Amino acid sequence: MIRWHRTLLFGMIVSWSFSLTAAEVLPKGWPKLPVENGSVEIPAQEWPLHPAPRHVNVFIHYPFGRLDRVSGKTGLMLTLHNWGGTGAVGSADPKALTERLDVISIAVDYLQSGKHEGLEAPEPYDFGYLQALDALRALWYVHQGLRANNVLFNPGRIYVAGGSGGGQVALMCNKFAPRTFTCVVDMCGMCKLSDDIAYGLPGGSTLNARWHREPNHPHFLTDDDREIRFIANPAHLAEMKRLGHSAKIIVVHGTEDTTSPFNDAKQMVDSMKAANIDVEPFFVTKNHLDGRTFTSIGHSLGQRTEIVFRVAEKYLRPDSSLFLNKKSSTDFFLREDIRYETSNGAYVISYENGFPTGRFEKKP
Repeated sequence: MIRWHRTLLFGMIVSWSFSLTAAEVLPKGWPKLPVENGSVEIPAQEWPLHPAPRHVNVFIHYPFGRLDRVSGKTGLMLTLHNWGGTGAVGSADPKALTERLDVISIAVDYLQSGKHEGLEAPEPYDFGYLQALDALRALWYVHQGLRANNVLFNPGRIYVAGGSGGGQVALMCNKFAPRTFTCVVDMCGMCKLSDDIAYGLPGGSTLNARWHREPNHPHFLTDDDREIRFIANPAHLAEMKRLGHSAKIIVVHGTEDTTSPFNDAKQMVDSMKAANIDVEPFFVTKNHLDGRTFTSIGHSLGQRTEIVFRVAEKYLRPDSSLFLNKKSSTDFFLREDIRYETSNGAYVISYENGFPTGRFEKKP
C-alpha cells in the first residue's frame, strides 16, 4: 500500500513538472486535443517519393471516453496496426487497453496504411522509418495536448505495442525515441529488411517490400536504408544504451513463424542482451497453445489483445508489484538529436521542435 501511494505521488509530481516547465501550446496547424474519444489529422513529415504536405489520422481513446477522466496516474500507450492494416488492426484493442490499464490508447494510420498503399502500390514499403516518425508524432501530440490543457497524467507510463508490421514500427519507435518508453511489446514484428523481404524473393517469407537492387532505380535500397531499419544493429543498440535507454522490451514470436522469420527475432534478442538492453523473450511453442490467447506458433500467434495482457500487464498496471514507472525525462522534453551512423553517413532524429523530424546526412 505504501509503495502504491509513493508511485502515485511520484507520477503526479512528474506530471505537474512536465506541465509547468514546457511550452503549454500546440504549434500552429496542429488540432486541439478532442474532449471525447475520436480521431484527428496531424501534420506529418514529407515523403520524398511524393513531395507534398502530408497528414496522418490519429485515433484517441480516453479512460471512460473523456479527456476530463484522465488523472495523474493515467499513462499513454500506442497500439500499432499490422502491415496493410489501419487503426489498431492486428494489434491490441484500444478500448480494452484503456479500460484495464488506465491509459490513453493511441492508434495511428501511419504512412502506407491500408491494403492498397501497404501491399499493392508501386512504391517500396517504408518498413518503419517514416512510419515510426508518424507514430511518435501522434504520441507527442497527445503528450503535448495534455500539457496544453493543463491535464495531469503520468509521463513515466509511456508504452507501445504492435503486431506484425506494427511490432516492427513499435521497435523503430523505441529506437528513434530511446529515452521515452517504459515498456515495448513486439508481437511477431519484422526485425530487419532482409533480401528476401526487401525484394520479394521466392522460397522464404511471403512478404515483399518492393525495393529494387539497381542503383539507378528511384526505389533502390541503399546500405544506409537497410542499416537504419535493422533493429539488431550492434552499433545502434550500443548508442541507444549510451543515451540512457531503459525500456523493457518484450518480444513475442512464434517459433515456426516464416512470415517474420523466427531466427531473425532470436538474433535480435541475442543482440539486445549483448548490448545490455532489458529484453524479455516470449517464444511461443506448442506448449503455450491454449486455444484462446495463443492459437498458433506461426505468424498469427492468437488473440493479440490478450497476448499483451498475458506478457506485459504485470509491468503496466500501477497496482502490480512489478509495475514499471520510468523516472527519467522523455526525448520530447530533452529536445536533443538522436544520431545513428551508417555506412555512408548518419540518420538524425531531431527533437528540436519537441516532435521528431528525421533526416539523412551523407558523408562529405
